Amino acid sequence: MFTLKPIGYVRSHLMDREQAPKQGNEGAPEALLVFEPEFQEGLRDLQAGEEIIVLTWLDRGDRETLSVHPRDDQNAPLRGVFSTRSQDRPNPVGIHRVKIVEMVSPLQFKVSELEVFDSTPILDVKPVLDRMKER
Repeated sequence: MFTLKPIGYVRSHLMDREQAPKQGNEGAPEALLVFEPEFQEGLRDLQAGEEIIVLTWLDRGDRETLSVHPRDDQNAPLRGVFSTRSQDRPNPVGIHRVKIVEMVSPLQFKVSELEVFDSTPILDVKPVLDRMKER
């Protein structure tokens, strides 16, 4: 066993599955990442315009599910959850590539196209490493 500690929470207009798009680029709204004060030093170099990877804990996912119909399409054949992006899985870690739209404060970032529900815990933030841009 190990313990995960949220570094913050998402503030979003999305409240349930019926409202939420399957992926961020399918009409997800901007959202606010609100971080705990103890993590401010770790956030200091992030800036508006940067793309980041946000890891979340999809706390409303069903942790017993091992097979799903992709995109909730009952006509699609069942697939193992590890070959899908379903939030229903044994360890519901979400991974989201977003752009920082605005630095609202040192502890609040507005980001683009985030498809998670309001109050979703944030586990980590990482920079996007685009190997094509590094050449």
